[in-house]
Amino acid sequence: MPFCKGTHANIYYEVIGEGIPIIMLHGFSPDHRLMKGCMEPIFKERDGWSRIYMDLPGMGKTKNYENISNSDDMLETVLAFINTLLPNQPYVIVGESYGGYLTRGVMQNQRDRILGAAFICPMIVPEKQERTVPAHSIIAADQQFLATLTKQEVDDFSSNQVVLDEYNWQRYSNEVLAGCQIADVHFLEKIQQSYGFSFHLENIMFHQPSLFLLGKQDVVVGYKDAFDVLDLFPRATFSILDRAGHNLQIEQSNIFLTLMSEWLDRVNESNRSFFL
Repeated sequence: MPFCKGTHANIYYEVIGEGIPIIMLHGFSPDHRLMKGCMEPIFKERDGWSRIYMDLPGMGKTKNYENISNSDDMLETVLAFINTLLPNQPYVIVGESYGGYLTRGVMQNQRDRILGAAFICPMIVPEKQERTVPAHSIIAADQQFLATLTKQEVDDFSSNQVVLDEYNWQRYSNEVLAGCQIADVHFLEKIQQSYGFSFHLENIMFHQPSLFLLGKQDVVVGYKDAFDVLDLFPRATFSILDRAGHNLQIEQSNIFLTLMSEWLDRVNESNRSFFL
């Protein structure tokens, strides 16, 4: 198993493909399988990209993270990981939920090295009570399939998804739930006590191609708070998708793949001299 030893943790990671590196940062509680499940289909017919999937501390297979106490430490760990694997190299970054929040911290430290950034249902406001979120709703449900699940499975599924069918259950189970089930709950509770950075995320303009994918029915982080940072990304595609909750990449998989592919095309075009 590949591990990257740092001052705060031994980070488990996987690298797939060769070429321009893409750092993948998953959300809070799952592991790298969340990002791998939604991103790898994009590269079935696309060469020239090295996808780097990591397990954040307290999640997945990452070890020796006991000295991490807050999101500042989590960010420092991610930055050390990037600097170790990609010393002084340009790269692309994708962040989902809490990983999107960390991505903005990375950008504040290494903006000039980043060739493009994508955000999947990003956490903009750390404090849950201050987020603008819609009321929970179920958009579509296959009752015949739901009858094959246990009550606990249905309750978990329906509280985290807005489209309840077999396809969504299989992906949710394999890409999200599987990681959550092995997370270090006590450690994550400690991090949530200092969930926001101790410093202010500066209003720095990011001029490289970017992408924001937001779920209209996302009750975890919502979509409206992301408008507050939109003007900082003049090259952003900003898409709010109906029939999508916090796991937009699963519930709207076709649109997700299309918009991610188009974003990578823009990154390629914008950095053509680097890609030659």
